[in-house]
Amino acid sequence: MTKIVHVAVGVITQENKFFLTKRLADAHQGGKWEFPGGKVELNETVHQALHRELKEEVAIDILTCTPLMQINHDYGDKKVLLEVFVVDNFTGQAKALEGQQEGWFTLVEFSTLNFPAANQAIIDKLQQCYPS
Repeated sequence: MTKIVHVAVGVITQENKFFLTKRLADAHQGGKWEFPGGKVELNETVHQALHRELKEEVAIDILTCTPLMQINHDYGDKKVLLEVFVVDNFTGQAKALEGQQEGWFTLVEFSTLNFPAANQAIIDKLQQCYPS
């Protein structure tokens, strides 16, 4: 039985742009752009995981966030449950702290980027919520 990895994901947005990081080459789905976040640890709520991961990965402190969606995705070698939140109220300047590439992108620019398959549902939802 394949284990399901529970992940808290932050869609960090400011001034109609979204902050993305590029997965390191040796990671699962390496070399692809993603919305920052990480695994929900044992005895940790999704909100606690999101706060911890965004502080550790991209140096921001969340003040408030809004649930966007949940995604179940099977990559074949790994199953993920993504709990996705819009993060538009935070302190600090978002920057990648783990050596990965980073950038602020518009929704239009997403079409030029390579994302993990599970992220397509997030992009589709953002295009509905933030029409250009």
